[in-house]
Amino acid sequence: MTAALARAASLACWSGPVDPQPLGGGITNTNFVVADRGRTFVVRIGEDIPVHQISRANELAASRAAHAAGLSPAVVHAEPGALVLDFIEGRTFTPQDVRDPANREALVALVRRCHREMPKHFRGPAAIFWVFHVLRDYGHTLREGASRHLDLVPRLLAEAQALERGVGPVEIVFGHNDLLPGNVLDDGRRLWLVDWDYAGFNSPLFDLGGLASNSELEAAAAEAILELYHQRPVDDDLRRRAAAMTAASLLRETMWSMVSEIHSRLAFDYAAYTADNLARYQAAYRAFAAMR
Repeated sequence: MTAALARAASLACWSGPVDPQPLGGGITNTNFVVADRGRTFVVRIGEDIPVHQISRANELAASRAAHAAGLSPAVVHAEPGALVLDFIEGRTFTPQDVRDPANREALVALVRRCHREMPKHFRGPAAIFWVFHVLRDYGHTLREGASRHLDLVPRLLAEAQALERGVGPVEIVFGHNDLLPGNVLDDGRRLWLVDWDYAGFNSPLFDLGGLASNSELEAAAAEAILELYHQRPVDDDLRRRAAAMTAASLLRETMWSMVSEIHSRLAFDYAAYTADNLARYQAAYRAFAAMR
């Protein structure tokens, strides 16, 4: 934290000495709130993370596109390893907020705007986030790092293959690809979508599945979101494909945490996070398998 705080305080954009205050929630970077010139800013400190396929250049391009699309706060300053954004006065969503039917239409509209509007504003080389490639790459990383979970890797990758077949051909949109509740902000008037570490072209089913799995939506609520997004009743084919991608989103979170156990230096209980997501993934995979 000390090095990250010093970096945040020393950025070239400040008018004079500043006092960065820690902002919780980040598990791939270190975040601060900074007051300067009568305004408030969020500072994100973090380098590229190759084991998670995080490129800060891609994050910056996505952050700028998201602001242009009306989804995210403005980028005020950027330099290697640091990103400064306008501060949004509001509250962070919780899983309970995602589960609240009163928020459903606004959430789906936010996701749809991300998918449809971001490509109109994104500049430069763009990533593709294909979760099944990510999972295969995580398998290599876990083997190279002698992970304590090595005995699970062959079975998890075999299940990933079955899920990939279950997803089948996909529509391509621009995805956020990390729809944790904490990445949605409510300022009392509208919702904002933040944190573009994993942004890239993808199937809409991944964001919809992530929205459902990360907030532990009941099956009926997850299906209501699918219907609202697609604006049609959910048939058996879409239901099965969505179940496959929802399980894949949980497997990605599980293997992400397994890799982080080896490589992350942030103060976070990755072992507990792995155990929780593995249990939820296994339940989701059983539900998918039962649909065959």
